[in-house]
Amino acid sequence: MRILLVEDDDRQAEFIVQGLKQAGVSVDHAGDGEDGLCQALAAPYDVYVFDLMLPVRDGLSLIHEVRARGITTPILVLSARNSVDDRVKGLQAGGDDYLVKPFAFSELLARVQALYRRATGMSEPTQLAQGSLQLDLQRRKAWRGEQVLDLQPKEFALLEYLMRNAGRVVSKTMIMEHVWDYNFDPQTNVVEARISRLREKVDRPFTQPLIHTVRGIGYMLEDQS
Repeated sequence: MRILLVEDDDRQAEFIVQGLKQAGVSVDHAGDGEDGLCQALAAPYDVYVFDLMLPVRDGLSLIHEVRARGITTPILVLSARNSVDDRVKGLQAGGDDYLVKPFAFSELLARVQALYRRATGMSEPTQLAQGSLQLDLQRRKAWRGEQVLDLQPKEFALLEYLMRNAGRVVSKTMIMEHVWDYNFDPQTNVVEARISRLREKVDRPFTQPLIHTVRGIGYMLEDQS
């Protein structure tokens, strides 16, 4: 997936770009609406993420111009404005979704992925599999080989997140935002503790581990047999 982010707040942009890259997404960044329009016209993208309060050319003008050029790429609108009128304006201009600042990165990623699935006609899977490990998302059950895994709800959510990102490294920040839905506290060891418990159930009884630590970065689920 390739995304164009148009955001003039450098700190906000760095936060989003870093998170998207960690999630395995290719992302280009523009700092104003005019540069954003140039990049949108120069290359194809799967999803646009446009802030509304932009210098040179504001976000609504950017959306209008992109749509006037016949570009149908899904647009996620970012804004600090939370009124119904502002949301309506953003959507009527041609936006497909609207996310109010401040937001958790996990929500932004989920909305981007939903827009991508909708545009490409991809359906949401009901089962995930990695090697001998399988998850039934509808029945909320997990098993490895013939052995059913007795997982607590948070353990299942953590394993689901790792499996959805199989083969990719996910940081502790991403795990905290997605599984626990709150900002990362560098002093907490909740991620390490849950990963340890999950390994006891998913890896310990088997010869081939699936959950791997990438030192200094995070964790990755992968069948390396």
